[in-house]
Amino acid sequence: MSALPHSAASRHFDVIVIGAGAAGMMCAARAGQRGRRVLILDHAGKLAEKIRISGGGRCNFTNLEVGIGNYLSRNPQFCRSALSRYTPGHFIEMVNRHGIAWHEREHGQLFCDDSAQDIIDMLRAECDDGQVSWAMPCKLEGIERGDGDEARFLLDTSHGRFSCQSLVVATGGLAIPKIGASPLGYRIAEQFGLPVVAPRPALVPLTLPPDELAIYKELAGMAFDAVAECGAGHFRENLLFTHRGLSGPVILQVSSYWQARDYGGDDGGRRITINLFPAEDVREWLAGHARSKALLGNLLAERLPRRFAHAWCDAREWNRPTNQFSARELDAVATALAGWQISPDGTLGYAKAEVTLGGVDTRALSSKTMEARDVPGLYFIGEVMDVTGHLGGYNFQWAWASGHAAGLVA
Repeated sequence: MSALPHSAASRHFDVIVIGAGAAGMMCAARAGQRGRRVLILDHAGKLAEKIRISGGGRCNFTNLEVGIGNYLSRNPQFCRSALSRYTPGHFIEMVNRHGIAWHEREHGQLFCDDSAQDIIDMLRAECDDGQVSWAMPCKLEGIERGDGDEARFLLDTSHGRFSCQSLVVATGGLAIPKIGASPLGYRIAEQFGLPVVAPRPALVPLTLPPDELAIYKELAGMAFDAVAECGAGHFRENLLFTHRGLSGPVILQVSSYWQARDYGGDDGGRRITINLFPAEDVREWLAGHARSKALLGNLLAERLPRRFAHAWCDAREWNRPTNQFSARELDAVATALAGWQISPDGTLGYAKAEVTLGGVDTRALSSKTMEARDVPGLYFIGEVMDVTGHLGGYNFQWAWASGHAAGLVA
């Protein structure tokens, strides 16, 4: 890393980036490689902890299926420009140039073969190519507006005062507070008059009301394939029972839409609908077994985990021989199996969330540059913005794309 200069004359930078994470390093590298004099400052002592712990330590660094439909925002078209100008292919080219081995998993997810540290080292090398300076750990104590175009912003920090022409906020959201997540970025936005969409935990396990939890609490650790829907969200992946409620990839995915229920629009919904028979027509399957003498729970255990099948039937007083059900009753069973209605009573919070829903309102930002429309030189990138991706590398791709967009102009 470039050493932090200490002379008074060298405490002015063209660009200061607050946040040494995925988006921040991407932006700093691009700006530095354009010849801009760049400083990254961060309160943490280690680079990019969220990258380091992601993907089970192997970093799901992008997804081959990226599109605007993979993102939630109150301004849903906002991310189109940046994503189209910096694609997964562009990031893969950089990964290949640095000799990082990677592989594709299901749903277009790309992971490092070895370690997420490879991505961190790559971004640090890109920053070094741009002669980026670093101040870490460094506490930001305040920001003021400067007097002219060259020194638009004055930053008071634990390393002293710095000035810059362009200030890039890449502070992330509130997810995973144990690695230092904070509301700093939202406070900066509010200080400069930008609206903030109320943040909420996203890609997060859900809790069930006590009466429903009592039915399924003995199933903790059980997982199976299911489809979950909520508002505009529709996903098919594994569902996992926990001691507090529901988790697994399909629940994490749909949780963002459940969390969006009070924002207005069509994204969110108050209930989650789960199809327990995602691979076949449950009505046809039940009709083919209408004369079976097996208890309904035993019959369903041909397709579902046995303990779940019996708990589900017991809760509805349906655990009797299948041939004792009328055609109308079997139709009701089919409807319930294809549309199990869940009404969560909360989430496990930011400590267990992958990302943050909401953030700096993108209607106050340029979709091409990430610059605040009414505050020249102020940029917001990455998770601090109201752009939230699906699980599977989409949030990293937004970090790369938004960081690249700002880095080209800041």
